[in-house]
Amino acid sequence: MTTATTATTATSATSATSDEPIDLAGVRRYLAPLPLVLLAVATVLSFLQPEEGAANARLTVVPLVAVTTVWTLAMYTLRPREWSARTGPMLTYVAVQQVLAAVLMTQHPIFFVFAVIGFVQAYDLLPPQWAFVSVGATSLMVNLIPGGIPDTSKRIAVAAASVCLQTLLIGVFGNLSYRFNERSEERRRLVARLKSVIAENNGLHAQLLTQAREAGVQDERQRMAREIHDTIAQGLAGIVTQLQAADRARERPDRRDWHLEQARTLAREGLAAARRSVAALRPVELDEAHLPGAVHDLARRWSALHGVPASVEATGDPVPLLTEIEVALFRVAQEALTNVAKHAAASRVGLTISYLEDTVMLDVRDDGVGFDALALTGQADPPPGGSDSDSGSGSGHGYGLPGLRQRLERVLGTLTVESAPGAGTAVNASVPAIRRGAGE
Repeated sequence: MTTATTATTATSATSATSDEPIDLAGVRRYLAPLPLVLLAVATVLSFLQPEEGAANARLTVVPLVAVTTVWTLAMYTLRPREWSARTGPMLTYVAVQQVLAAVLMTQHPIFFVFAVIGFVQAYDLLPPQWAFVSVGATSLMVNLIPGGIPDTSKRIAVAAASVCLQTLLIGVFGNLSYRFNERSEERRRLVARLKSVIAENNGLHAQLLTQAREAGVQDERQRMAREIHDTIAQGLAGIVTQLQAADRARERPDRRDWHLEQARTLAREGLAAARRSVAALRPVELDEAHLPGAVHDLARRWSALHGVPASVEATGDPVPLLTEIEVALFRVAQEALTNVAKHAAASRVGLTISYLEDTVMLDVRDDGVGFDALALTGQADPPPGGSDSDSGSGSGHGYGLPGLRQRLERVLGTLTVESAPGAGTAVNASVPAIRRGAGE
């Protein structure tokens, strides 16, 4: 039962985190080539818009671009995966790249197009405190180098305001983005752990169900052996004995007829016992319909026989369940209706089958005389008004509430009974919603 509960909890937790976090790995795949793309764009624009001394400038720009490309490829685009989690290599990469970007901007201001990549990479590669410093350094470069160092108080004020405002805004939103990414990664890890737990619990659940089915098969074999020994075999032995006695009493017709009548009586009792044993294996109603239809037909026949209105309602999406589960729930309905007819003196009965995401519940409620449900706890035999071990589907075969509990436990289910004198009775059976074919 613990495994089933854990699986249900894990399933609910997964549903609570079903909104998948952003695929950060996918975003970084697009970021990886971005510095090289911006460097190429800036290089092409610098050649299309040459300044004075362009020929000499190109002799400097081309080697710088080549060095920057190699550095970016080695330390960022093609970096070892484990470096991403280490501050040292990433801080070195960002610092050297900013120096190279500053040198390139001194050769041509258009290289600020490449320098702005520092804003993007800061919070992706560095811890928040170092990222803020990196954003400030990038802001200083792109605001001061292309236009030169301000030489008037007005220009100094504008540049200072631009750098401060840019650093503050990018820093704040970058820090928020960093925290959001951390939470996304945490949620991703949580979802992965929950899926692992669910997979493990599903395996344990299937193993427990297999063991329960094997135990149920063994119990059924033992029950059949007891019934054959206690009823059918003894009945057949009695028939043979009576027939032999009748054969010896040929000269006394009255005794011969009496022995033959006893043999016929034993044959009828044996036939009834055989029918009860066969019917206990699987209700014939479930051979012709799924659980809601079978319960509806059962309630209709019961209502016609006893003159008490019985309504049946199914909620959720009815699915074909594992055979043992449908049989267990059907037996609960049979036993509950039989007890209502015998003890409840009810004027109406309601049956509800609820199909939930991972659970199926059967509720049987009546407005009868009820009984003291507390007296049922810990007793091997239920009190009058609760159940009896000889009740069944109205034809004499059944197990009583203790037997029903055992049957439900074999399929990892539970049975609860709520009642009070004068307040009617409610019987609830809850089982895992294992579809047919999952364990067969």
